[in-house]
Amino acid sequence: MSQRRVVITGMGTVNPLGHDVETMWAAMLACKSGVAPIELFDASTYPTTFAGQVANYDMAAQVPDAQRHAHAGRQCRFALGAALQAWRQSGLGVYDLDKSRLGIYLGGGEGSIDNDAATSLMIDAWADNRIDTRRWAQLAFSRHQLYREVEQEANMVVAHLAAEFGALGPAINVLTACAASTQALGEAMMLIRDGDVDVMISGGAHSMIHPFGVSGFDLLKALSTRNDDVQGASRPFDATRDGFVLAEGASILILEEYEQALARNAPMLAEIVGYGSSADAYRITDQDPAGAGAVAAMAAAFRDAGLGPADIDYISAHGTGTRQNDVTETRAVKAAFGQLASRVPISSIKSMVGHLVAAAGATELITCILAIRDQVLPPTINLHRPDPHCDLDYVPNAPRKASVDVCMSNSFGFGGQNSTLVIRRVK
Repeated sequence: MSQRRVVITGMGTVNPLGHDVETMWAAMLACKSGVAPIELFDASTYPTTFAGQVANYDMAAQVPDAQRHAHAGRQCRFALGAALQAWRQSGLGVYDLDKSRLGIYLGGGEGSIDNDAATSLMIDAWADNRIDTRRWAQLAFSRHQLYREVEQEANMVVAHLAAEFGALGPAINVLTACAASTQALGEAMMLIRDGDVDVMISGGAHSMIHPFGVSGFDLLKALSTRNDDVQGASRPFDATRDGFVLAEGASILILEEYEQALARNAPMLAEIVGYGSSADAYRITDQDPAGAGAVAAMAAAFRDAGLGPADIDYISAHGTGTRQNDVTETRAVKAAFGQLASRVPISSIKSMVGHLVAAAGATELITCILAIRDQVLPPTINLHRPDPHCDLDYVPNAPRKASVDVCMSNSFGFGGQNSTLVIRRVK
């Protein structure tokens, strides 16, 4: 039995550079940054006072029955908008789809903790030097605090999307940090390949721009503290880089079995042909400096696709802008591509959009699809003083016209999870 092919028939995004794919893409080709001072809470006393925030987003403008999701967390609101964009582009809304053959697989992160509401609740329930639990429960239900707490669960995005689209197939969430949405897309593709489903809604959503998220990464010394130059703060592969820029958003793609997409004349944006995954098994806070896990993920994706280094026209880098990641990723690409490494253009869109954490890989895959469509590579901006240890072609500071048919997208998660996807123009 031949292996079923999997194509992408829709894509959508909500992120700091735009509330839809084309707005984001235009901003990237104009080398714009979506980084700005934090407005979601008072970060003036934090080491890092900026992030990539989604501004002026109105879920009701994109989600017809927005009231149905009134209690949805911030990351879920983004995902609903992105998923409906992708669904509309796919044309599946007018197709008689067996909903038991429709599944969801996301890389979904935790939502923001409502610190103000929780603190207020505690104060109001305090009596006789202790928490009055009966009063606490009364206040919690009266203020719908229960909804706020439930919405922090990472699988709530999947639950909301399943309800919105009536998806009766597998409903899965994975949170492997920065590799989450790439892993979700790869494993969603395999479910279609294996015949378990015909369509998967897949991608990622995350929002961590809150006191807990920012302070945690600051304590790890992972964030840039370039507070006097926030739009220049995300600078992957630059010698002056000092950490990543935390961002939020969602990107969703519709994956579909090729024959079904062909039969209904669906827009086939790209074909997923390879997926690889590995673990560093090194340390929970660091990558293996040799990049062995990253090399293994790329090698596995090559094998799965039946392709080799010479077939890749562009690499979407993980490219966080941390001191360690960029050097390690450079070493890994050199090891995986050998003598061809210097000839393959590689860029990091995190230089413009920031690090979307669980949503990063799906957003980067969308830019690979656009690179194939428009034959242009997105740039790595803020790359003015190349690190001598990062000596590949990172498409610095300006988009580049190129012949692009096959792309590789890398995601290397905190804790040593590595995932790689290979896509190509549909033949």
